[in-house]
This record gives sequence, structure tokens and C-alpha cells, in this order.
Amino acid sequence: ALRGARVTAPGRLCPAGPALLFASTGHGRERGRRFYACSACRDRKDCGFFQWEDEKVSETRLAAREEYNRNHQPSFTHRQNVERYKNFVLLPLPKRRFCQECQQLLLPAEWEKHSDHEFRCDISTAQLKTPSQLLYPLENKKTNAQYLFADRSCQFLLDLIIDLGFRRVLSVGTPRLHEMIQSKASQKEDFRVRSLLLDIDFRYSQFYTEDEFCHYNMFNHYFFGGEAAHETCRKFLYQDNGERVILVTDPPFGGLVEALASSFKKLMAMWKETEKEGCNNQEMPVFWIFPYFFESRILEFFPSFSMMDYQVDYDNHALYKHGKTGRRQSPVRIFTNLTPSMIVLPVEEGYRFCAICQRYVSSGNQHCEICNSCTSKDGRRWKHCALCKKCVKPSWFHCNNCNCCALPNHTCEKADAGCFVCGKAGHKRSTCPSLSRA
Repeated sequence: ALRGARVTAPGRLCPAGPALLFASTGHGRERGRRFYACSACRDRKDCGFFQWEDEKVSETRLAAREEYNRNHQPSFTHRQNVERYKNFVLLPLPKRRFCQECQQLLLPAEWEKHSDHEFRCDISTAQLKTPSQLLYPLENKKTNAQYLFADRSCQFLLDLIIDLGFRRVLSVGTPRLHEMIQSKASQKEDFRVRSLLLDIDFRYSQFYTEDEFCHYNMFNHYFFGGEAAHETCRKFLYQDNGERVILVTDPPFGGLVEALASSFKKLMAMWKETEKEGCNNQEMPVFWIFPYFFESRILEFFPSFSMMDYQVDYDNHALYKHGKTGRRQSPVRIFTNLTPSMIVLPVEEGYRFCAICQRYVSSGNQHCEICNSCTSKDGRRWKHCALCKKCVKPSWFHCNNCNCCALPNHTCEKADAGCFVCGKAGHKRSTCPSLSRA
């Protein structure tokens, strides 16, 4: 059943941290009944945590749950991984091994324990500086969906951040951007940008210190390192010597927007608390990278955001690639609360500035005089429908039965189904009056 996240539950923990409160959309007696489940895993096979909201849990079951959580913790703490890294870089190249099965840097004393595993040998310093290329991407769409920026998009984002005058980047789920910043900072003395990576992938703790990486779940705003990690993030957000900070995030596309928005608002509030006097009305600058078809959901939680036309592409995603045409173009965009005219897009890639909209748009995004806007979302030229009173995709046609535009081969039927939670018509699940917001 589809689920809608409502509120975190600090007292109900699974290996991914506090569970979220959902509402069942099934049929019968369970429809609308609320339950707690894992915040990060949408497939019960990946995390079996489940508890009805009104369920009383026995002491035996609570003890078993705590034991399960302990057994599913990483083999080493972050601090231990930092010490291991220091010892690893002192090894001569022939003794530097990486276990591909365990995804772990190995010290010579550990070789025998991993003797039947596949190794990568002679791990160079350059490889240690680019862990996103050394580690296997976690591509479970229902859990991690770890797609990594292509060099083109990563370099564009970094150049844009520098041009806009930001010197600190809170990289939430953007490991490739973080490692590009770290690499340039180590190579150039005059490179002023710094980054802090917040990511649920604990494997990165093998390569970064506790001031460079925090184990973090963006679906429930949970710092696995406790108050120490929370303080690391707070200190990083403090703007010292006028250094401006921006939050850049690239969440899993299957993630619940409501849960993500809640966490980002908390990070923005943390930044607000560190602000000096005179900036009370400002909002922390944000780049939220997400598919364009989530635009209405993002704007629901962040009305100050707008969507840029720049197409973000990924190395390890079959479809989200730059240079494709028509419907095969990457649907991933940048949502930001910065003034659109400030976001300069590369003219050599076909982007142009619309003087009326005061923003850069793709070459196929033609200004509609009726809508008084550049209306295309997917890079193709859209057409205006006088009956719908808006621009629609070029492949859509107006259907008199449905009284709206749709694909020619669509099934004509009125949407009689009501709210997923209560079944009544006239509203969506997100605004269902039967669900109380915390």
C-alpha cells in the first residue's frame, strides 16, 4: 500500500534511526490506520520494522528490537575508521588492499579473514581521494538509489557555487560534489571552498574525518553520531568571516517529499540559529536536485523555490544522461530559493536568457505570450491549449470527455476515486482532515 509520512517517532528505532508515522491506504478495516515503519527503506525486505500506532509492545519484543539494532551497526566506529585510514596511507602501495565484497579498506593483519573475498590491490592516493569511484554505488531504488553526478554536472554545480560567492557547501547526499571540493582544496592552496558531507552511506567514514563527514539520514533528520555530529554540522553552518553557506542536496527520487522537506527545514532552522543579527528575514540558500515532475510537491513545502531548466545527468543511470533528445532527456532539475536571474546556465549547451521571465531557459523552451512564461518542463517546446488555459506537452491533445489534455491513447474516465486515506472525494491524501499533523 502507498504510504504518507506524517511525523518522526524518536522512541521507535530501527537501524536507520527513528521510524516515521505512516497511514495505510489499503482497503477494509486497515484503511487509514496509522503505523510506524522505517524512514529509509520502503521495502519490508530491506527493513522489517513495523508497529501500529496504538500497538502496545512487550518488553521481550523491545529487547529483541534493541538487540537487532545493535547487531546491525557498522563493524567500526567513525573514529576507528579515521585511525585505520591513517595507518592505511602509511602502507606501501603493494600492501594497500580494498575488499570489494565487504567494501572495506584492509590492513595487512585482516587479509587472512578476507582471503576468500575479491580484492582491489595497489590502491593509490588518487583512488582514496575519489571514494565514490572506489565504492560500489548502492542502487536499490527503494532504499538508497545512489546515482552519482556526471563530471559535467558536478563541475557545473561547483563553478556555479563559486560564482555565486559561496565558500561553504553542506553536501546532503551529494558525495561526488563533496569529493570534488575536497580534492581541489587539497591540491590548491588558494581554493577557499569547504564542504561537509551528510550521508546515510557509512562507508564514506573510511575516507573522511569527523569534521568532513557525518552519518546522517535525510528522511528523519537523524545524526547517527549523536550530539557530537549535530554540533559538527552546527559549527560548519556558522558563517565566520562572512563565508556564505549553501545547502546542496540530491535525495533518492523515490523518497517521500514531505519527509525530506521536514529534514531540510530543520537544517535551514539550524543555519538560522547560527545567523548574526540583521539576517532574520533571510532563508538559507538551497539547491534541491530532483525530477521536474515533483515541482508541485516541492513548492507545496517551499513556496519560495523555483525550478531551473538545467538538466542534471548521472554517470550510473541508464536514462538520466545529457545530450539525449525528446522524452529521453534527463528529467532532473535544480530547485532553488535564489533569484532565478542569478543562476547562469551554459550558453554553449543551448541555454539562453529570457528577458521577460528574467531567467535562463533551455533552447526548446519558448516563451508563451498567453501564459506570459516559458512553460516547458522537459526541454521540448510545449503548446498552449485554449480550453485548458495552459501549456501542455506537445504529444497531448484535448479530450472533451475528460475536459483536459492527455495522450491520444489514454483511457477516458473520470477520477471517481477519493482520498487514499479516508476514501472521500474533494481532497488528496496530503490534505486529509482525518490525519492530524504534528
